[in-house]
Amino acid sequence: MQKPEFQEAYRKARREAFSRSLGRLQHSSAAAAATLVRIMLDQAMPAASRVRAADCVLGHSARYLELEDLEARIQQLKEKVKRDGDKP
Repeated sequence: MQKPEFQEAYRKARREAFSRSLGRLQHSSAAAAATLVRIMLDQAMPAASRVRAADCVLGHSARYLELEDLEARIQQLKEKVKRDGDKP
């Protein structure tokens, strides 16, 4: 663990393993969303489960909207920089 070469190889292996894990999660996200919606709408489920599922759906939706807004703002800034260059 003391050698820089080993540390770099170790970090690379960890990043690759984590990347594979994230890929698996992304692949499963549609099923996860369907599960949340199914629980949220199922009147036979306990109220606490339905409320928690609804809270998750709303929370994830809000975060998605925030990311969309940020993406639009970043794009606007990029266009402004491209248009204006280095003008103060």
